Amino acid sequence: MRLIWPWQDRQRRFSWLKASAFLLVLLPGIRLTYQTATGEYGLLSMAFGGLTYWSGVWATVVLLMALAVTPMIVVFRWPALIDVRRMIGVMALVYTLAHMILYFALRLFNFPLIGTEMVSRLTLFVATLSTIGLIVLAATSLDAAIQRMGAKGWQRLHNTNYIISALALLHVVLARGTYAEQYLLCGLFVWLMLWRLLDRYKLGVDPKALIALAVFCCLFTAFLEAGFMWARRGYDVIGTLHINFMFAPAEIGIQPPWQVLAFGLVFAFGAMVRSALRARTASLAARQSGSPA
Repeated sequence: MRLIWPWQDRQRRFSWLKASAFLLVLLPGIRLTYQTATGEYGLLSMAFGGLTYWSGVWATVVLLMALAVTPMIVVFRWPALIDVRRMIGVMALVYTLAHMILYFALRLFNFPLIGTEMVSRLTLFVATLSTIGLIVLAATSLDAAIQRMGAKGWQRLHNTNYIISALALLHVVLARGTYAEQYLLCGLFVWLMLWRLLDRYKLGVDPKALIALAVFCCLFTAFLEAGFMWARRGYDVIGTLHINFMFAPAEIGIQPPWQVLAFGLVFAFGAMVRSALRARTASLAARQSGSPA
């Protein structure tokens, strides 16, 4: 069995699509390495806290990227993306394992302590379950595994990716501290899951449904953050919502609800363009056939 490199297609030819996708998922690791080398996280002995957090965030981002492949294929009519989904999923596992190793280093490889934390802290318990699930999915991602399990059995197993992703998100949300990335990732995950529900009812490319979905996930993200900030920090819900819906990039940056809204509207815009092109094609075909437009 010859190895297929991440930038090669199944015929082992160079693929610009796969090479670009591989570079995209590699950039967070390069960025983390650069930030560590330049001392952005402080001395190496002090840097493990920041590295552990951000490696976990990027592992979750890459995991959500794998989930985003299907709506991109459907909405933007880009079937070639199916070739990069497996690679993105494997890279999500790579980032997850790096995140675990950094956490072990943060705990000075004190495995009795680590084992105790993994069974006593809910956030680490769900993270362990998610990591085990990712390892199983990666181990069965080869073509030989598909042949042994059968297409239906393999698909049923890999549908657990939704549960694995949900556990990873729960780990991020339950982690100590409150960060904007927690709510942003949750909002994106809800969009990805609800899109699949819409698509089941033939609404996955309906512009109106996608606009409604984007607005709903924007509101969900805002209220999720307001609820958690109230529960964890006692912050005023109305005050948090006011900050969330402020659009002042220069002063406070772009808040998670706005980012989720933008993400959803990109797909809605793509569906609008697709609908317009379809209508135009139908009109041209009608004119060419001599029937009324």
